[in-house]
Amino acid sequence: MQCKLDHVNIVCQDLNHVIKFFTENLGAKLIAMKIFGGVEGASLDLGGTLINLRVKQKNECYLKNPFGKMYGYHHIGLRVDDIDASYRELVEKGFKFSAPPVDVVGLRIAFFTGPENMTFELVQIR
Repeated sequence: MQCKLDHVNIVCQDLNHVIKFFTENLGAKLIAMKIFGGVEGASLDLGGTLINLRVKQKNECYLKNPFGKMYGYHHIGLRVDDIDASYRELVEKGFKFSAPPVDVVGLRIAFFTGPENMTFELVQIR
């Protein structure tokens, strides 16, 4: 079977804050405000990948481990052309990096924390 990523769904607490993060810092475009499963949400286009955001439903709760990460989710990888420029831009905007840019086999990567403690990886192919 051959698969291709279609979309990513993210449950968030502050929908408008997360939309603003994706549009103002990562270059996503707001496609539409929507209702997902009876709750407010939005669909964004992030470089051709559909990102669906929604708030939690009444019967849901946020499960976090003692280190603040949500179970079942680790990070979102974002490909960039110039990781060092992206790193500087995000640091200037106040984002904290758990791992600054580093070279690994064929790649240069970095990890930073976005809104609601979401982890993002920047990836530059060498």
